[in-house]
Amino acid sequence: MKLPKLLGSIVATAFLASCSSSVLKYEKSENLKKNEEFESVVTIVKPEAPIATPADVTQQTNTAATPGSKTPSVKAPAKPGKTPKKPVKKAESKTSAEVKTAAPKPTKGAKVEEVKAPTVLTRQPDIEDTAGFEGASRRPVKDPFRVGEEVIHNVHYFKVSAGELRLKVEPFSMVNNRKSYTFAIEIKTSRLFNSFYSVDDRVETFVDFEDLVPRVFQLHVKESNQLREAKMLFDTEKNTATFWEKKVTKEDGEEEKRQQWELLPFSQNVYSAVYYMRNFQWEPGKEYSFRVANDNENLVFSGKALRREVLDTELGPMKAIVIQPNIVLKGKFKPIGDNFIWLSDDDRKYVLRIESKIKIGTLVSEVVAINPGKP
Repeated sequence: MKLPKLLGSIVATAFLASCSSSVLKYEKSENLKKNEEFESVVTIVKPEAPIATPADVTQQTNTAATPGSKTPSVKAPAKPGKTPKKPVKKAESKTSAEVKTAAPKPTKGAKVEEVKAPTVLTRQPDIEDTAGFEGASRRPVKDPFRVGEEVIHNVHYFKVSAGELRLKVEPFSMVNNRKSYTFAIEIKTSRLFNSFYSVDDRVETFVDFEDLVPRVFQLHVKESNQLREAKMLFDTEKNTATFWEKKVTKEDGEEEKRQQWELLPFSQNVYSAVYYMRNFQWEPGKEYSFRVANDNENLVFSGKALRREVLDTELGPMKAIVIQPNIVLKGKFKPIGDNFIWLSDDDRKYVLRIESKIKIGTLVSEVVAINPGKP
C-alpha cells in the first residue's frame, strides 16, 4: 500500500538529500490552501465535542426495534383496591376454524401459485469479506474506532530514530450534513533528522459513519524542499473522484494539478485504507480485498493474513496478526515488495508495526504508545 511507500520515501530522501534543516519558506503559502472549486461543493463542520461515540450508536442500533416488528405495549398499573380482571380465553373452536381455513385444498385443475422466498440482501461490494458484519450492513458488529484514540509509532531506519508517526481518531465531523469519522495521520521527523531533512505532514480523511466510504481528504505537506496542499472529493452520487493539488518546490516553483475520473462504488482512498482494513477479522490463511481509488486509477487492495505471533514492543508483548499487502490494477496482480503490517489480535486491530523494504535497508515503524480513546 501507499503508507509504507510514503514513509519510505520520506526517510530515504532525508538521508540522500542535502537540504536545509528548516521547512521551505514561501511568502504565498496561504494561497496554496485556497481552493474555490473544492470549497463550493464541500462543507466541513468540526464540533468542539464528540457528536457521539461509535459504541453508543452501536448500542442504540442493537436495541432498536426491527422494521416491521410490533412495539411492545406497556399496561397501565391497576387502580388501588380493584382486582384486575382475568383475560377471557378465546374459544377453541375459533382457533380450529382458523386453522381449517388457513390452508384450503386447491381445486382440481387450478394453478397453484409458487411462493417465492424473500430476497436476502448481501453486503456490498461482493469482493469484501462478510465475517463480522450482519446482512447487508456496511458497518461491522463491533466498531473498532473510539474518539480520542491515538496510536504513536517510532519510525526508525538502521536502528536510528527518524521520526514519529501518529494515527488518530478525532471527534466526529459533519461533512455536507453527514456524520463522519475524522481520521488523521501525522508524520514528523526527529530533531536528529531535521539536520538532513525536515518533515511536518498531516492528512485528515473524513469517512461516512453509515457506509464507511471516505468523502473527503485534505493533505498538508511542509517539508524542506516542498510545500503542498492536496484535496480529494469522492462524489458517491455521480461516482466521480476529483483530486486537486497545489505545491511549490525549490526546483520548479509553484505548480497546480487537477484530476477527475470515474469512481467505483465503496472505494477507499489511500489514507482511509489504513483504517478501513481494521474492520475485518484477518484470519490467518485468508485474503481480504477492498477497492481503493488513487492517482486517476481504481485499484483493489489485497492483503493476506500470514500468521499470528506475539510482537515484542515498548509496551510489552502484544498479540498480533501479520499481514502482507498487495494491489490488483486493471485485473493484474501487482506485488508491492517486502512490506508487512502487524495488527493487534483483538477487536480494535490497532496498527502495531509497519515494515517496508526500500532501496537501501528496511524502514520500520513500531508502536510506542496507545491511547484507546473513549469507550
